[in-house]
Amino acid sequence: MTDSTETTGQIDSTYTERDGERVLSFSGQNGSAAIAQNIDGYAMVKVRPTPDGDELERYYGFDMALDHVAELLGVSVDDLPIPESAADMGM
Repeated sequence: MTDSTETTGQIDSTYTERDGERVLSFSGQNGSAAIAQNIDGYAMVKVRPTPDGDELERYYGFDMALDHVAELLGVSVDDLPIPESAADMGM
């Protein structure tokens, strides 16, 4: 299991590898959201309300998933901290 955490302003993010998935979780004042991808990195990325929540949407690109997360959290995409270990998700 790999973990890394970043904080920018009011948003915290945590990257974890677990149960065959790479998961990037976000939390802030307006709630939480997560982006998940299979451990091999070849599948679409999924946006969820929490790391273990039901899938809300699937995207081919990480940037599109980040747009959705930012919308859910009520922040700009630029406000989302991305740990270096998660930067290649959706590639």
